[in-house]
Amino acid sequence: MKLFVCLAPALSLIAMTAIAQSPPTPAFDVTSVKRNTGAGPMRMMNTPGNVSAFNIPLRQLIRQAYQVQDFQIVGAPDWANTDRFDIEGRFDPTTAPPPGSTPQAPRIALMLRTLLRDRFGMVAHMETRDLPILALRLVRTDGRLGPQLKPSTADCTAGGPQGRGPIDGRGGPPPGGRIGGPIDGRAGGPPPDGRGLPPPGAPFSLGERPVCGDRMGFGQLLSGGTPMSRLVTQILAQLTGRVVVDKTGLTGLYDIDLKWTPTPDQLPQGPPPPGFELPQIDPNGPSLFTALQEQLGLKLDAERGPVQVLVVEKLVPPTDN
Repeated sequence: MKLFVCLAPALSLIAMTAIAQSPPTPAFDVTSVKRNTGAGPMRMMNTPGNVSAFNIPLRQLIRQAYQVQDFQIVGAPDWANTDRFDIEGRFDPTTAPPPGSTPQAPRIALMLRTLLRDRFGMVAHMETRDLPILALRLVRTDGRLGPQLKPSTADCTAGGPQGRGPIDGRGGPPPGGRIGGPIDGRAGGPPPDGRGLPPPGAPFSLGERPVCGDRMGFGQLLSGGTPMSRLVTQILAQLTGRVVVDKTGLTGLYDIDLKWTPTPDQLPQGPPPPGFELPQIDPNGPSLFTALQEQLGLKLDAERGPVQVLVVEKLVPPTDN
């Protein structure tokens, strides 16, 4: 009995010390959250020391914060997809990245998670479920690639010339697409206007293929210096709404030119902004699956496998500030 009495305070002291030494949760220095009840393009911009989102549904912010695709979010209320918000977070860009920052969970993603917790009362956890997935494989047994998939000679390891993400004519990405490039402070963000739009009255064009990075919209993909890992996780997973596993065996970087007839869910919704001309889409063109085989020499096979999903337990509407 005496042994128990003596150990209890020691155990409490150890627990208190562990709490005191826990690294602080990464957070913005200043945040602003306001409901957006007017019209306007959806866009998200990342500049040194500032992250701004305009007319954005909360579900999109959750995707950015937890680095998941839309189909991996389970249990979010309907208003997380319909209500729109203007959100801003400011921080000191000269400070060192906080503990916990990794390529899988970059600094801004961690700060967005804190914002979701503090301003929206978000409680969530990750779990693994057995779900339909897609496996990317070579079409030809001899390893020959399609005409629009070529090895790249670019050096993209040091963040070479970047693309500007998708161009959809409405200020945001196609469903599942990126918003103006990565949101982790690296190169590849949106142009100064944050929208990626061509000049008023100009026909739609993706322009030239980026040396390192990708541009995508309206059934077109121009990608340079792309590893298979990015093709499956950041492009094909978004377009198909499935986890895609790379089983090609291909290493290195590739240049990709791909064209297909997009399905309605791969197109941006709502009217285009004034002066923007929608591109003509060939209804008789190849599907994404056919285009991958004919143009890249790759195929997607349906399988089942473990998928990480984000289960939202709690989410409440915020008060404006």
